[in-house]
Amino acid sequence: MPASKDFDILEMPLDGLAAYWLSLRKLLDAKKGKGVIEEELAATREPFIRFVLQTVFSDLELGLVRTLLQVRRQGLLADYRRKLDLVRVAFCGIAQAENPRVTLVRMDGLFAQAPLAENAIFDLAHGMIEGVAQKGADLPALLGLDHTLKDDRLMVKLLFFAIVARREGKPSLAPFLKHSRFPYCSEGLSLVADGFDMAFIDAHLRGMRDRALSDLRRKLCMACELSLAVRARLPYEDVFRIARAWLP
Repeated sequence: MPASKDFDILEMPLDGLAAYWLSLRKLLDAKKGKGVIEEELAATREPFIRFVLQTVFSDLELGLVRTLLQVRRQGLLADYRRKLDLVRVAFCGIAQAENPRVTLVRMDGLFAQAPLAENAIFDLAHGMIEGVAQKGADLPALLGLDHTLKDDRLMVKLLFFAIVARREGKPSLAPFLKHSRFPYCSEGLSLVADGFDMAFIDAHLRGMRDRALSDLRRKLCMACELSLAVRARLPYEDVFRIARAWLP
């Protein structure tokens, strides 16, 4: 099965996600449904897909299942949007040589309640600066960026960039690019290090954010509808027909 510890709905292409549900439909026929979902749950670590499997293939009434899928889908989209906006706000602040404290206040404004107290997050960011300077420091671990980071950890790393840029200049951020596995963050970091102005960075990152959220929304909707088609034991050909509605 395609599911594994590396399975990630944010990175998986749309056709790959469709193939996942189509292969699951085939397995249910081949194994007469015996233990297929349990095996998938044991093999799948991707949070959204796990939730879908647990919810869709439960004994819950179909209307409630659809409601729960919608709630989870909206929550994931909101969380991812906030993460992208944290990156955008941070790099816009760095681009205009903003005081890092002001940048932090702007990031905090994306939450109903700040994830960390100001003094705590500054202590952690300064600790990163000290850690990076140490001989033999594990730079990939300290400076690594990816979309799976919790909001508070991402904020610490973004504040680290803001402090370093304030002290040493924006070009000093360029060497950190090699540690990023988060394309959106890499783009912002690269633009700031190359000296692009704040207005351009803001507009560019907003556009990237909106396209990323649109792509994710399509994948989440397709995953939900295909899972419901598999639950209904629709023929493989019909499940494939449903998938084609989302595919180019």
